[in-house]
Amino acid sequence: MHPKSTMLIPTVIMAVIAVVLFIVATVNGGGKNLDGIKIAGRTLLEILPLLIFAFIIGGMVQTLLPKDLLSQWVGTESGFRGIIIGTLAGSITPGGPYVSFPMAAALMQSGAGIGTIVAFISSWSLIAVARLPMEVGILGWRFAIVRLISVIIFPPISGLFANLVTKAFSQT
Repeated sequence: MHPKSTMLIPTVIMAVIAVVLFIVATVNGGGKNLDGIKIAGRTLLEILPLLIFAFIIGGMVQTLLPKDLLSQWVGTESGFRGIIIGTLAGSITPGGPYVSFPMAAALMQSGAGIGTIVAFISSWSLIAVARLPMEVGILGWRFAIVRLISVIIFPPISGLFANLVTKAFSQT
């Protein structure tokens, strides 16, 4: 399925949910519907610059990295090396899903393997080096180290498992 067409169903689902929630807020009265729209607008203004730059980064990744080089290092034939690169890249990717998912999509469209992308997203979520200062500041060094040791093996395992699942689906 083409990437543009894969966004139609989630967009329709989100639109339906938004309309239903807006109707519920309107029925409840008290201006909750307008309050919700104001909050949404403020959130959009805060996130929009981040989204723009994330999409620019995604586009640059697709145009600046030669497909054959990308395929060699993180493509399906890169094996465990690609999964480790995906794990390392995901662990240092800052920001929320507005940054990481466009980057993952750009890597995927440029030829990165499914296992690499799964490792990337998993390590962004689990390892998240950018969150360490906040974690250490609030929860302490001991907790941060225990958490990192506890989760560090999962992104590569997830990437390897994703490769196995992908192979199983391609054989059917």
